[in-house]
Amino acid sequence: MALTESDLLAAGNGRLEEVFRSSPAGEVPGGPMEGTAILGAGTGLATPIAVLVRLAVWRGKVFSPDGGGYLSNRLGPWDALAVLARVGPGPSLLDERECVVIDYSRTSLIARGVRDEIRQVGTGLYLGVIWLFGIRIGWFTLRAPEVDSGTGRERERSTD
Repeated sequence: MALTESDLLAAGNGRLEEVFRSSPAGEVPGGPMEGTAILGAGTGLATPIAVLVRLAVWRGKVFSPDGGGYLSNRLGPWDALAVLARVGPGPSLLDERECVVIDYSRTSLIARGVRDEIRQVGTGLYLGVIWLFGIRIGWFTLRAPEVDSGTGRERERSTD
């Protein structure tokens, strides 16, 4: 059964960890990705927190793998690009298997202690884990803009 962003948002920590551990690293994404924060996984607060974070704080990431493996975060209601990070393959802190590591330690003063890791869990869909100074503090998803969050399928494109 294919996972969707909605499935991941509804899952608890144990299920998210199981999905992450069983998924391949996948390729480093390219271009803009839609993001959903998963804080308070497995509680009734996960969805309201995700909506609030998306509206006010974080909307996703823009990957620039051709530019030396960097990304910028999409912040605030105006989608400002900020908080640069290095991106590339590396071992996960969760299970030491390969993942895509998003490392802020050398590129950002404000996020120096943050390390994100992602693995591909579906077509155009990644599950990420957020580490702060080596402690897991949350999860997130990244989804290609053309993939529907509820069905996991590519959206039909307008021919206009």
